[in-house]
Order: sequence, then structure tokens, then C-alpha cells
Amino acid sequence: MTVQVLVKPNTYIDSVSLMSLTTKANQIEGVDQAIIAMATEMNKEVIRNVDLMTQEVENAKSSDLVIIVKAASDELCESAFIGINELFTKKKDSSKGKSEVKYSTISSAANAIPEANLAVIAVNGAYAPREARKALENDLHVMMFSDNVSIEDEIELKKLALEKGLLMMGPDCGTAIIGNVALCFANAVRKGNIGIVGASGTGSQEVTVRIHEFGGGITQLIGTGGRDLSEEVGGMMMLAGIKALEEDDATKVIVLVSKPPAPSVEEKVLAQIKQCKKPVVVWFVGGDEDKVIKAGGHFAKMSKEAALKAVVLAGADETKLNKRALNLPLIDEVRAKLKPEQKYIRGLFSGGTLCDEAMHIAMEKFDDVYSNIQRDPEYRLKDVKVSQAHTFIDFGDDQFTQGKPHPMIDPSTRIERFIQEAKDPSVGVIVMDFVLGFGAHEDPVGAMLPAIIEAKQTAEEEGRHLEVIGYILGTELDSQNIEGQINKLLASGATHASSSQNAGLLAREFVVKGE
Repeated sequence: MTVQVLVKPNTYIDSVSLMSLTTKANQIEGVDQAIIAMATEMNKEVIRNVDLMTQEVENAKSSDLVIIVKAASDELCESAFIGINELFTKKKDSSKGKSEVKYSTISSAANAIPEANLAVIAVNGAYAPREARKALENDLHVMMFSDNVSIEDEIELKKLALEKGLLMMGPDCGTAIIGNVALCFANAVRKGNIGIVGASGTGSQEVTVRIHEFGGGITQLIGTGGRDLSEEVGGMMMLAGIKALEEDDATKVIVLVSKPPAPSVEEKVLAQIKQCKKPVVVWFVGGDEDKVIKAGGHFAKMSKEAALKAVVLAGADETKLNKRALNLPLIDEVRAKLKPEQKYIRGLFSGGTLCDEAMHIAMEKFDDVYSNIQRDPEYRLKDVKVSQAHTFIDFGDDQFTQGKPHPMIDPSTRIERFIQEAKDPSVGVIVMDFVLGFGAHEDPVGAMLPAIIEAKQTAEEEGRHLEVIGYILGTELDSQNIEGQINKLLASGATHASSSQNAGLLAREFVVKGE
């Protein structure tokens, strides 16, 4: 193998663009691995971990862009660099003909566009707090897509935002819908009268999509970042988000989405719910129903249930809604096909909360459920590369994204793991999500299709049935054409689940023995 490096001094590209460019670079024929990144210390550490460090990269400054290509020969590396250069050229050409003005600082942009009220920060985590502070000082709400920001910086920025009456969404906030505009990873949904405050990106996406399916719509989706409900941060943005939606005349119902908060933070949130004049639906994955009801909230155990309660509270007639009940005959049919030894689920997810939801559904009936995101250390995977019993993996976790784009953009790591899991004779079901919408892969099902078809054929040749469940998170308004994605999935012989909730329930029920 040959490794070649190109360093572009003082060349800055934001992290969202870098993820997209890296994904496309890795698709160039002959490329074994490609990395396009800013030469920060964090990125250098990632490059060291994948054995691609060179002296040129070591000497590069954090303001420099590095392009690394690993291929079988010098000729293939050189060919890859030509292809990568074309990617940069296309990126530049795509902006031609548009009345687009670039500003070198947040302050200059704020001065030039006085009507602007929000800044999206997607720079490296080392610089993100500085830029967010500038935005807040210019009276702009902030959505910080950047991660790897210290919790101390997060607390300081959120306190500053509250002092100024602004929102500080993030860090690591990947989803928001503000003023009917989807930001970063989000889906195209209709405008309505339901507002969401979410500490979970894909969890919030799922609720918006189900609300849309039930005929409802969204006023605002305020992201908080995943650490907001931690003991240290204290739920500052979730509390601020609830207040903002309570004061918003267009919002009739509020939905909260998160993994379980720290106990002291949960008390603060429930206390605010108790004082809130609008109905609040609470979906905290694995949350406590009694506490929510006592606070006057509407408890939702799962995602579809949260969306259903929200639209009914907002005025929908529940008797006229298609709730898409589980296909009970299908459950019996699949159970009959699986051998006694095929008793395990393998969940391979690009969305962390979708993974968490399916995992909690399995935990209701099984006591041997493992994951890389399990909160109980006893059931956390010792080696993320090796599954145990029922295993649910979030491929968006830092363990899998170091040096690689998010799986919603680049599915290659998950495809490799799918092939591995499909060979295990103890596996009865593999369940996966396919996320559509802004920022996501243009054809997520298509990328996985060859692996699904081959795996099912191989299993059949070996005399066993392999059940593959796919859930497609999206709406008919998303650019990826959800009907086309569903048809591709069904054509592969996989089962299509109509929601994240149903995907988890089907996966669990397919492998239940003795019922």
C-alpha cells in the first residue's frame, strides 16, 4: 500500500463540507482510504490511530488542510488526487450563478445582514466556542453543529445566551427546524402547531416525521445538544426552549425528546412542565411515567406514541388516524421460519436514539441486551467489533466516526458489520434504520442493497432464514424519494417497518421463543 499526502496551507473548510468531501473521496475507484481534514491536534490523533501519519501531516498547522490517500500504488494515489481535485472544483462551480456573498467573520456578516438572527457554527471544536461567543455578542441565536467542545465552554456559552435572551443550541446539535427552515440533519415536514425541544437529533427527526404522517406539523424544533440534560449543564437550553415555545402563539403543544436526564435536571424540567400553560408530551427514552404524570405532563413510552399524543392534543381526531398496527400474521410467519438457535437480534443503527429505542424495547423481554451505548456498564460491549447475544450498535458514536464521516453520510462501516453479522448462525434478525432528509446520503437503501441481497441468498443456501428489517426515516417531501427507497428495500426481500417504534417491536417479537 502507498500513502500520499497533500497539505494546503491556510485553507479552511467547514466540518460539514469536509465530511461530504471525505465520503466522495472514499468512493473514488482504487482508493483504500482517504481523509480530508483540518490539521488540528484532534484530527492528527485520529490520523495516527489509523496509521496514516506522515511527517508532512505532523508539521502541518491547525489552519492547514490535509488530504491523505491510501491506495495500492503510486499511480492509483495520483489518480485519486486528480479525482479529489475535481471534487473541489465541482464544489466551487456549484456556487456559480448564485447571488452568494461570503464573509470572513461573523461580525461582518451580522453587520451586512441586520435581519439575520441565527448563526450555524460548523468549525472544528477547538475554534467553535470562540465563534459562538462572537455570534452571541452580535445578538444571534446559535446552532453549534461542532462537537468536541469542552463542557466548561458549553456552560459558559449557554449562560451568556440566557443573559442575552438567546438560544445556544449545542454543541453537537445536529438537528433543528427554525422558522420552518430545516437546519443540518432534518427532514422536510409541514408547518403546524406542535413545537419540539430535543436533546436528540434522530429522536427529534423521528417525532417530526411521525407528526407529519399523522397530518400534523411543526412550529419549531429547538435542539439542545446531547449534554444539555447532564448534571453539569443543568438543562439550560431545554428549560429555555420550553419557555420559548410556551410564549410562541403558533405553538399549541410542546414535545420533549431526550434520553433520561440526570435526576436533578429531571426535577427542574418536570417543575417547569407543571407551571407550563400548554400541554407537554414527554418522551425520555426509558423514562419514568409516574413522575411525568405527577407533573401534569403526557408520558410517551416510545416515539410514535409521542407523536400520536401530540397531534391528538393539537386537535386531531384519533379515530381517523392510521396508527399502522403491528403485522401479527407476519410475526407468526417469521417465527416459524427461524430455527431454535436463531434467537438473537443485531441492531445496526446510524441514529443514536433510534438505536436506544429499539434496545429498550428488546430489554423489556430479554435480559442479555448489549450495546456500545448501554448506560449499565455490565451490558456495555467490551469490544465494539464483537457482538454479544442481542446487540444494538450506534454507528454514529465517536468510536466509529473518528476519521470518518457520520454513517448517515457514509454507510461503509455499517455495511461491513452487516456482512459480518449476517454470517452468524445464532442471528435471527438484523434491524437497521435508513435516514433521509437534508444532509443525509442520497440513496441510503441503495448503498446497502447488494449486501442485503447477498446475505439473504447465502443464508438460504445454508438452510436458514435471515430476517432483515429496515426502517426508513423520512417524508414524501424529502429529496431522496421515500417511496423509491421503500420499494428498493422490499425488492431485496427485507421487511419494511413503518416507524422506528414498529421496527423495534417487530425485531423483538420475531425472535421471542415459546409464545
